Amino acid sequence: MTLSYYLAEHPTIVNFRWSPTLSYASTWSFLFAAVSSYVISAVTLHLLLLVILSLCHRRRGFSLGLIPALHSLSISVISAVIFVGILLSAAAEIRDTRWLWRRTRTTALQWFLCFPVGTRASGRVFFWSYVFYLSRFLHLLRTFFSVIRRRKLSFFQLINQSSLLCISFLWLEYSQSFQVVAILLTTVSYAVVYGYRFWTEIGLRGACFPFVVNCQAILLGCMTVCHVGVLCIHLVKRGGCNGIGAWLFNSVLNAVISLLYLKFYCKTRSMTKAKPTTTI
Repeated sequence: MTLSYYLAEHPTIVNFRWSPTLSYASTWSFLFAAVSSYVISAVTLHLLLLVILSLCHRRRGFSLGLIPALHSLSISVISAVIFVGILLSAAAEIRDTRWLWRRTRTTALQWFLCFPVGTRASGRVFFWSYVFYLSRFLHLLRTFFSVIRRRKLSFFQLINQSSLLCISFLWLEYSQSFQVVAILLTTVSYAVVYGYRFWTEIGLRGACFPFVVNCQAILLGCMTVCHVGVLCIHLVKRGGCNGIGAWLFNSVLNAVISLLYLKFYCKTRSMTKAKPTTTI
């Protein structure tokens, strides 16, 4: 009962409203500045380290100690909290608005994938969507860890992190359909993946197969199926789904990410077959 209150019934959660004047980091200018600063900082750090390491005649990057492990643990815990929070909040929203759905013949499954037209970014599930959006900034640090430790700056990582930050912003800005399912799938995946990364980064033995890569592949597959479900409901349901324009842009970004990830996945699988004993 206490958990349900603090994660779904607290006045701050129930009365939440996405607003450029009331919510931190909720303006377009902030989003553009954040993405630009992230990309420029990562590229600058990469070039700077290349110069420093070449002058020091050093091939490897620098050790960060337990910082990456603590970062992974924090993301895993935060993702688990968001998952439980939005799950309880979705159940509460279904309980409180079920009477209204009978008029429009809307089921709980349809609501998860397709918000009714006119839905505003306020209430329980949008509070947790906002928390998820803010947590995306914590994910950006992993790029800098990769640059410092491995002297490696991945184009896919820059695109992926920037796109996911923009997508989570669009969810709130346009009260986009599909976001509840997307957050549930993403946070449970992050809780497992980053928990596993924490496990390996503190020196414990990892799996004998590319665990992280396979989890991310499963996540992309589930997201693709859900995108198809949103499209089907939008075409069949009278009035369609709310925020379908943002959903379309979201789908294009996800398609680009999926293609880049598929290339990375195939490369990883080929390396795994060549070295079957290698672990993550």
